[in-house]
Amino acid sequence: MEKKKVLVLTGGGDCPGLNAVIRGVVKRAKSERGWQVLGSMEAFNGVLNEPMEIIKLNNKNTAGIHVKGGTILRTTNKGNPLSFPRENPDGTIENIDLTDILMERLDSLGVEAVINIGGDGSQRISQVLYEKGLNVIGVPKTIDNDLSQTDFTFGFRTAVQIATDSFDKLVTTAESHHRVMIMEVMGRDAGWIALHTALAGGAEICLIPEIPYDINKVLGHINRRYKKGKGFVNIVMAEGARPKDGEVYSRSGKEEGAEHIRLGGVAYQLSHQLKEAGCEAEIRETVLGHTQRGGTPIAFDRLLATLFGVKAFEMVLDKEFGKMVAYKNNGITSVSLLEATKEYNFVKKDSYLLKAARGTGISFGD
Repeated sequence: MEKKKVLVLTGGGDCPGLNAVIRGVVKRAKSERGWQVLGSMEAFNGVLNEPMEIIKLNNKNTAGIHVKGGTILRTTNKGNPLSFPRENPDGTIENIDLTDILMERLDSLGVEAVINIGGDGSQRISQVLYEKGLNVIGVPKTIDNDLSQTDFTFGFRTAVQIATDSFDKLVTTAESHHRVMIMEVMGRDAGWIALHTALAGGAEICLIPEIPYDINKVLGHINRRYKKGKGFVNIVMAEGARPKDGEVYSRSGKEEGAEHIRLGGVAYQLSHQLKEAGCEAEIRETVLGHTQRGGTPIAFDRLLATLFGVKAFEMVLDKEFGKMVAYKNNGITSVSLLEATKEYNFVKKDSYLLKAARGTGISFGD
């Protein structure tokens, strides 16, 4: 009897825990007879490429991968089948809809369902494909923790741990040299990594996308600390933080097929603004960048990712298509893809975490 097939893929940015999800799916599928797990390389690109890049996933090639960062299936943010970049004979780039080809190829492979592991953008793609008739299940992945229908996404806590470890090191060098240290972390539209790191590390200032900052208020907080004899200041800021009446700092234009412009370097922008505003203290900048995405996932993220993988396959068995796995109130559940992508998970003004941060004296530059 021919085995039923489920296809797994990872899209968007990488993060610690992706491999644990893949392994969780394979492990759970192994306990059900008659199922085979396939993997598509670089999100949907593996299906759309000529020839297709599809691999069989089993206990042997997924053994021990839960402790490794990255993804054995590789990933990309340029594989949107709804708007796929293709070069014309004249060299121009045209974005075309390849969903019909995608569906035909999945059918030719005998795929019963697709498990799409990805963030907000990936799950919006999942929803459109579901509406077109694809049996798809989403698994939330983002270190930014910006999906509102799950309390946490795997990879987030590992990113916070990496950022906090780095911040702890910067505190000692800031104190030794009486400097202002600016540490930039990821967070395009949501400041969860910066906020958690600021509280865990004991930052004096935290700048996040949700609260545009006033450079004079930031400088005022720095000056008051120096006047008190503290002699150093540590600042955590998200890459998407911006000044009031200012724009988000980006270093390069949009790449063909990429979903977002590239951010990074806002720490240097803040440093320049502080100097222009009259900051007399020495300032140093550290941009963590992709170090937050790499390395071994902490235990919590390995556990959460594994639970997500197991649940995703069980949803395939129960034919719960058009839904996304979620972590709510210390339990694993599911929500509709439409609901999962309806609202972005911003740091809200009435967030207890934000109130607690203000209560400890952290300034947000407002």
